[in-house]
Amino acid sequence: QVQLVESGGGLVQAGGSLRLSCAASGRFFSINAMAWYRQAPGEQRDMVASITTGGSTNYADSVKGRFTISRDNVKNTMYLQMNSLKPEDTAVYYCKAKILVLGSGTLDYWGQGTQVTVSS
Repeated sequence: QVQLVESGGGLVQAGGSLRLSCAASGRFFSINAMAWYRQAPGEQRDMVASITTGGSTNYADSVKGRFTISRDNVKNTMYLQMNSLKPEDTAVYYCKAKILVLGSGTLDYWGQGTQVTVSS
C-alpha cells in the first residue's frame, strides 16, 4: 500500500518561513511528477508548485519568488521551502504524486494534509 505523509506545517508569523516535507512509502516501482496543493476554508484546492522527476519546476504566480519546491529521489521525499509567508498563505497543504505501482499502473496519490497558519 502506497502512502504519502506530509510534515512540517504549523503556526508562523507573517514574514516567517516553514519547510514542508512529503515522504512516500510502500511498495511501488517509481514516482513521477509530484506537486504541492493548498486549500483554504471555503476555497477550492489549488496547485502551488510542481516538480518533475528530472527537477523541472512550476509555480503558481502567488508564490513565485517565495516558495521553492525540491525532491530527493533517493529518499522518495518532496519538500516545499516557504519564505516570506503571508496571512493569505494560510491553508491546508497537500502533496500529490503520480506513482507507478506494478500491476496497477500510474495512479495519483494524495497525502493527508498539513495545516499552515500565518498570523499577521
